[in-house]
Amino acid sequence: MKKLKTYFKSTTTFVAAVFFMMACTQASNPNKVIMNVETNTSQVNIHSTNQTIDTATFGAGCFWCVEAVFQRLNGVISIKSGYAGGTVKNPSYKEVCTGTTGHAEVCQIIFDKSKIKFDELLEVFWKTHDPTTLNYQGNDHGTQYRSVVFYHNAEQKQLAEKYKKQINDEKAYPNPIVTEIVPFNNYYEAEAYHQNYYNQNGSEGYCQFVIQPKVEKFEKIFKDKMKK
Repeated sequence: MKKLKTYFKSTTTFVAAVFFMMACTQASNPNKVIMNVETNTSQVNIHSTNQTIDTATFGAGCFWCVEAVFQRLNGVISIKSGYAGGTVKNPSYKEVCTGTTGHAEVCQIIFDKSKIKFDELLEVFWKTHDPTTLNYQGNDHGTQYRSVVFYHNAEQKQLAEKYKKQINDEKAYPNPIVTEIVPFNNYYEAEAYHQNYYNQNGSEGYCQFVIQPKVEKFEKIFKDKMKK
C-alpha cells in the first residue's frame, strides 16, 4: 500500500462556520426532489447471486462528503447515506445531530470486488478525511462525525486493522489515528433528502466550500480509479 499523506486543507473558521449553519438549515428541508441516478439506485439483494459484490460501511465526518467521493470510484455500484452504531431504533437526522443516539453518519457502499478491492476503498477512506481528530471533521463536531470503519466480516476487520497500524507505524500523520474499527450494527438509511446530496445541491454553500475541494483533491489523487 502507498504511504499515506494528509492533504485535506481546512477552510477558514469563519467561512466554514457560516456554511455549516447554512448546511444545517438546508438539511432541515425534506422536500427536495432527489433524482434516481446510478449511484443511488435501490440496494437490492444482489450478494446472493453475484459473489463479486460486497459491502463497505465508513464514517468519516459528514456523510454528504463521503458519498460525493466514493460514488465517483470505478467499481462502486451504489451508495446510501445512513446512521450506524447507535442505540436508538430508526433515528431521525435531528435526533442523530443531538449526539445522544450513539450513531455515526456513514455511507453504505455496494462495490464490485472484481473492479475495486476493499483495501483500495480503505486507502480512499483514510486519504479523504482526517482520521486523527476525535469526534469531528473541520467544523462538524460531535460523536456522529467520528472516524469509523464498520466491518462486515473477519477479512475486512483484519485489513482495516493492518492498514491503521501501518499508518501509525509510518507516522503518516503527526498525531495517532483515532479511527474506530467495530462490527457493523444498527444501520438505518437516512432520509431521502440526504441521498446524492452533492450532485443535487452542488451550488449551495456547504457543497461549494467544503465538499467540492474534497472532491477536486480526490479526483487528482485517484484519477486512475475514477469512473469514466
